[in-house]
Parts: sequence; structure tokens; C-alpha cells
Amino acid sequence: MDVERCHERVGAGLAAVRGRVREVALALHRDPETAFAEHRAADRLTAELAADGFEVDRGVAGMGTAFVARAGTGDGPRVALLLEYDALPGLGHACGHNLIAAAGLGAALAVRRVLDDLPGTLLAVGTPAEEGGGGKVLEVEAGVFDSVDAALMFHPGAHGWTWAPLTAQLELRVTLHGRAAHPTGNPTEGVDALAALIQVFTTLGALRPRLPTGAHVQGIITRGGEATNIVPDLAEARFGLRALTTDGLEVLAGQVAELVRGTALATGTRAEVERVRAPYAHFKDNPVLSGLFARHLAEAGTTLTEPTPGVFLGSSDIGNVSAVVPAIHPFVAIVDPDTSDHTPEFAEAAASEHGLDVMLAAAGALAHTAVDLLGRPDVVAEAWEAFRR
Repeated sequence: MDVERCHERVGAGLAAVRGRVREVALALHRDPETAFAEHRAADRLTAELAADGFEVDRGVAGMGTAFVARAGTGDGPRVALLLEYDALPGLGHACGHNLIAAAGLGAALAVRRVLDDLPGTLLAVGTPAEEGGGGKVLEVEAGVFDSVDAALMFHPGAHGWTWAPLTAQLELRVTLHGRAAHPTGNPTEGVDALAALIQVFTTLGALRPRLPTGAHVQGIITRGGEATNIVPDLAEARFGLRALTTDGLEVLAGQVAELVRGTALATGTRAEVERVRAPYAHFKDNPVLSGLFARHLAEAGTTLTEPTPGVFLGSSDIGNVSAVVPAIHPFVAIVDPDTSDHTPEFAEAAASEHGLDVMLAAAGALAHTAVDLLGRPDVVAEAWEAFRR
């Protein structure tokens, strides 16, 4: 097995599929689909993979738009390329998931051409609903990554960083139950659930200054009564919680729940605190693999740096994958640092010539990193050692 020769052939393979991959990125951008409804995107991506000899399973982990495409011997390392393809409501691909999907596809098609000379299995995993649905969380729970040795993806952004400082995140639904009454006819018989909920927000204001770095709580009221002449017997809010680590998130969730129950006790209401979905874990970088990706990307002319200390870039369900297998999630800039994602400007950049060039360079770095894993047992061993450490 000549790994260097495989690297050369992967480079040629990516050049051969360059046009296909660019068109897929643009097609997804023109036709954005939101969480769990990415049917046309999943159809297009799986068709491209099947055309190059991948065996495709649809509907994995109980999600109609999730898939796993496999190629290879079945023996040796198992490397997964992760494809995201959901869009934001109203903003389209303002997080660049069309580029993530296309890069993973391009890497998969390029590596497929050398799999006959490499041991192991290559997976292209379609991961729906990163924007609030947690497709990867469901795939982890369903065992999709149980026998995987590495999970690889990139994310377009405003920074060029070797790894992603992503925090843990969850969403709570808080419901307070009171007792309805007429505000003038029998006001003393009422228990105002909305007033109690507003007190929860006020008390959270006292908690915020004591939160550790990287932690925050942000809430909205989703139900607050039906008419101004009825004391509300039910009020509801949703709160987004973030913390630097998954353990820290659990502590914060406990603090918020305790605060809500204390407020309910003080106001004579009854409280319910529920998790809207499973939490996103914080991202755990694998320096062995992110170092390889950065080296390969540098060979294509793009240099990545370590993240800026103290800067955190939200949360993602890649954190849950990184908790169970060695994983990478580098950021590669397609806009200036003063331009945020989740904006119309970022959506425009995700279909620009520069954005497409960045995607193709990232696809190459992903493909070469996958070849290192499939062709060098020492890389797999070092990645797992770093993961356990």
C-alpha cells in the first residue's frame, strides 16, 4: 500500500469531480430546506454518492432525510465524512451548510477512487437539522458512530481556526400554572401565572452576573394569557442555556430549574420545567486530526490558527459526536471577521466564487486527512490516544 501514491490520486480525483461538487453546492443554495425537511438535498447528495458506487441507506436514526453511504472493504479503520445541508428559516444557507455538504461529498467522491488500495471503510453521513433539531444527537443515540474511528467535517465562517470553540447548549420549556379570575370581579381568587413568569425573568437577571465565562441564559415568553380581562392561569417561556462544558451546562440547568421552582413557591403557582430536546455537548477537538487537516489545507494555500482565547462561536450537535469518537470541526473563513454568519451577507458569501473555492480546498484537506487515517494505522492509534487523554 503506497499512501503517498493514494494522496496523489485523491488530488487528481478531486480535480475530476470539481464541477459536480460546485454545482451541488449551488443547487443546495438555490433551494434551501429547513430542519428535517431537507428532502431534495438528501435526494441529490445520495444520488451523487450512489452514482460513484456507494451503498446508501436512507432514513437512518428514524429521520427521513438522514443517510449513511458506505464504500470500502469493511475491514480496518472506519472514517466518516459528515454532511450538513439544512438551512435557516427565512435566511437560507446563511450558515453555509451547502458548502459543508458539498465539501463532504467532494472528499467522499475523491477518496472513493483509491479505496481499492486502502483498507477500511469510508462513510458519508448525512446529518439533518443541525440548526435546532439535533440530527447528529439522534444518530449518536442510534449507534451510527459506534464503530467509527474518526468523524471529519469543516465549517465555513468568519475565522480561519483549526478547531471550533463550541459551547454546550440546551433549551428548556418553563410552564407556570396559576388560577384564572376576573381582575376586578374576584381578583383575590386569581393566581397570576404571567406575573410569576415575569418574576422568573427578573430573578434570572440577578443570576446572570454570577454565571461563569461562556455561560448565559436567554429566554422568550411563548404564552402569556388569552385576554386582558382574565388573570392568566398559564404562562410559558423557552430558555436557551449555554455553558463552556457539558458538565457546566448540567449545573446551569439545575440552577435555572431551582430558580423557577422557588419562584413558583413564592407566587403560589405550580411549575413544570422540561427539556425541549437532548442537549448539544461542547465540542472536544482532536488535535491529531485537526493538525493533519490544517497541514493539508496549508498545502493548498490557506493557513489556520488557534482560536482567539475567550471567543466562543455558539453550539452545534458535532459536540455530541466529538464526545464519542475523535472528531474535527475547523472553521475556514469565507467572509471578513467583522461579518457574522446567520446574516444575508453570509448567505451571499456561501454561493460566491470565493466561498466555492474555500469549499473545494476544504474538500481536499478532508480527503487527504481521510487517506491518512485509512492508510496509516499509527494515525488512528494516535487519534484515539488523544481522544482518551
